[in-house]
Amino acid sequence: MTDPIPDPSPYRCLLLDFGGVCLLNPVELHEKAERLLSLEPGTLDWLGPIDPSTDPLWQRMIAGDGLTERDYWAQRAAEVGELADRTFDTRAYMTLLYEPADDSLVRPECVAVTDRARAAGLSVSVLTNDMRAFHGREWEHDITFLGGVDHIVDCSDTNILKPDPRAFERAVEMTGFGADEMLFVDDQPLNVEGAERFGIDTIWFDIANAAEAWQGVATRLMIDR
Repeated sequence: MTDPIPDPSPYRCLLLDFGGVCLLNPVELHEKAERLLSLEPGTLDWLGPIDPSTDPLWQRMIAGDGLTERDYWAQRAAEVGELADRTFDTRAYMTLLYEPADDSLVRPECVAVTDRARAAGLSVSVLTNDMRAFHGREWEHDITFLGGVDHIVDCSDTNILKPDPRAFERAVEMTGFGADEMLFVDDQPLNVEGAERFGIDTIWFDIANAAEAWQGVATRLMIDR
């Protein structure tokens, strides 16, 4: 008896935010920061998407209360620098956390699900606000996952950031797929809402439950069996 043929995916393109969805969020690297900066374990007790109750600043950003994600990380970088008697801007703090570029920084569930998506004939692309702003252009060349995606649409190149509809329009133009052919995954609720207004189907990605969130992506794509 042969296995049943799986139903085709309702989508042709999986469009992914990068930081948090594919790449570990900086709050998941607190132990690394504390070790490198000789801070006591547990010093960095603001947990952003892992536990918003610990992080009023994160709550303000998520609510769209006059604070962008770039503002959030600039403030957090400066605070960490003060604790360590260093001067950090966002780029310097991200360099501390994410250098050297290493594939272990990418969620294994991301790699597994996107490999299955490509095997099922789907295109996989990235739509990110800040990758090159936070890490520079050379950094991405050492991340194997990024070398395998079809398109990297980095809003750092234009400074027209999600949830601006022009960011999603640029993704449509660069990937060649219509909004109704895409599934977009992002951990920022405002970006998810912006994509929905643009006409793209979405999944909000729960960083606190990342493995389950990736399973949800596979299920929506109908590649989970």
